[in-house]
Amino acid sequence: MRDNQAMIEYDAVVVGAGPNGLAAAAYLTRAGKRVLVVEQADEIGGGTRTAELTLPGFLHDICSAIHPLGIASPFFGEIGLDIEWIQPEVPVSHPLGGGRGAGLFRSLDESAIRFGGDADHYRSVIGPLVESADHVVEQFLGPIRVPRHPGSFARLASRGALPASRIIGGFATDEARAVLAGMAAHAIAPLSSSLTGGVALLFATTAHAYGWPMVKGGSQGIAAALARVVVDGGGSIETGHMVENLDEFGDGTIFLLDVMPEAALRLAGDRVAPSAQRRLARRKSGNAAFKVDWALDGPIPWSDDISPLAGTVHVGGTYEEVKAAEDSVWNGNHPERPFVLLAQHTPFDPTRAPDGKHTAWGYCHVPQGSDRDMTDAIEAQVERFAPGFRDLILERHTLNAGGLEGHNPNYVGGDIAGGVFGPKKLLQFGSQHPYRMGHGVYLCSSAAPPGAGVHGMCGYFAAKAALDAMG
Repeated sequence: MRDNQAMIEYDAVVVGAGPNGLAAAAYLTRAGKRVLVVEQADEIGGGTRTAELTLPGFLHDICSAIHPLGIASPFFGEIGLDIEWIQPEVPVSHPLGGGRGAGLFRSLDESAIRFGGDADHYRSVIGPLVESADHVVEQFLGPIRVPRHPGSFARLASRGALPASRIIGGFATDEARAVLAGMAAHAIAPLSSSLTGGVALLFATTAHAYGWPMVKGGSQGIAAALARVVVDGGGSIETGHMVENLDEFGDGTIFLLDVMPEAALRLAGDRVAPSAQRRLARRKSGNAAFKVDWALDGPIPWSDDISPLAGTVHVGGTYEEVKAAEDSVWNGNHPERPFVLLAQHTPFDPTRAPDGKHTAWGYCHVPQGSDRDMTDAIEAQVERFAPGFRDLILERHTLNAGGLEGHNPNYVGGDIAGGVFGPKKLLQFGSQHPYRMGHGVYLCSSAAPPGAGVHGMCGYFAAKAALDAMG
């Protein structure tokens, strides 16, 4: 139990030092509030941490690795986050086998041209969104609210509410269909689910409007930059501090919780309003991830000519194959040919490995709580499109669903997205006050709007709601 008198000096306490918790603290300190951040781990970062997981000198992002929503984040832009973004020549590629490859270039026209007969259709669907990208992102990265830019919102909503399969059905080429399938698969849901179309459109828009960058030296740089804003603003950060109950901080303090609802309800106890208890209790965890990090003796030998230029490679083959893999996971199975999201940092950021060596980062989706080792299946998929890949592996590090939760308790059962994807998640937190749990208690994790991703907007909106209540 802490000395309650020592806590009177703080206007707010943030529990959890992931990017959302740190963003909430940064917003409040910039508003002149005295803030304490407490983190149970020995270092800050949550989903933005970097470590030597395999061999000395090889730096791996433990969770998030590529940040299209980070560079697009209105809050990160507002505070001028002090990090160095590295932009690969190609934001994302999608190998198709037999030396064929597809992808999205920064140039909308170059991407469209490579889609052949789908060029005009791709321009007509994505072009208007790219032209109003700032407005689209502003609306997407927030709670349900009256749009400030109705035209931009209408363009996104008219197609975004659709299943990705409906949108992809309007394209004829293998290249366009596969690329959009890879974008939609970030939802961790069947491509026939409502709103997966919006995920595909959002990520395609960000590829052209902002790129899909990485942080020089590792994703830990995002947490470090946010922490500097907090500390420079007079805030304090404590690591290695496990909070069992908010009562340890006494009364009269505002709390922002960068944790999942289950933990938030446990920490806050009777501070939570009955309506919030009912709403938060309905949350369901989504499917999980299995992750592999590799230390490599050379760059990945992709057989197509686009993937070597990309920071992110979607490894899954055709639209039909990606759809089958995601359907399989949704139905509680482990696909033999999983859809693999792969990041290759060292061709663009050589600071992450010894001279001449490389790293790679990859994961696939698995059922909630899975203990299946998917290493062979993931590596077989990469080998399929990059023959000789396995010969380059010097060392590997794996995290199954339980390992991910052990690293970050917010990844309940290995769920890296803050809850199952779909309309119910949006409606669950789509109340008039989606962040407020009760008097003086706010939820600021990825379980709150706008959800998963390293953008800090869950923390920003929760902190804004708390500040408005402070008066």
